Amino acid sequence: MTLYLGITFLLIPLIAPIFGREKLKDSSYIEAHTFFTKLLNRNYIKAELHISLQEIAASYQKQHHGIKIVYLDANFPFVNGFPLFPHLSHNDGKKIDISFVYLDQNDRLTNRKPSISGYGVFEKPTNKEYDQTKACKKNGYWQYDYSQYLTFGTINKNLKFSEKATKDLLLAIVNHQQIGKVFIEPHLKNRLRVENSKIRFQGCQTVRHDDHIHLQLK
Repeated sequence: MTLYLGITFLLIPLIAPIFGREKLKDSSYIEAHTFFTKLLNRNYIKAELHISLQEIAASYQKQHHGIKIVYLDANFPFVNGFPLFPHLSHNDGKKIDISFVYLDQNDRLTNRKPSISGYGVFEKPTNKEYDQTKACKKNGYWQYDYSQYLTFGTINKNLKFSEKATKDLLLAIVNHQQIGKVFIEPHLKNRLRVENSKIRFQGCQTVRHDDHIHLQLK
């Protein structure tokens, strides 16, 4: 364990730039949702994405002071194409998952999230919204909502999804010049009323995106 921790926190951050990636460090603007993301070396990105995230986060805090960009999974530090289970595309340093923003029991914005992993607690479509999950599973894509089993436990059960703050975050992301694609579930795109060509449907072959925002460089 000592050897692993030494390699993870001392050696790998020095070697990763050779492969075109760098460690995403916590700051007053950005933080990992869970320590295990860092412990498992899932917090590495290209320098260009690091700069973009810092600019997005700084801009966002001008609107919502003290609310950070809380990231989930990014990429491993080495080798393009090496898979980051269970993701299909987090393998080149250009992708990262960002958590939604929530309100606490007093309707104040908080950096806390509703699950230990950050995944698996969905903002489901209402009866009047299009249900992409139902459509995908009807067509045989059984895995589309399996991230519900990857929460590692639900916490902060009194949190509520903040449409306003999450919309502002989504706008800050899509309006950044270096961001090429954003994945979020269709019913949330429509609910938040954000129209931008960068926002795409990720396809039924992956998993649902109504528990986080996926973004990637051009």
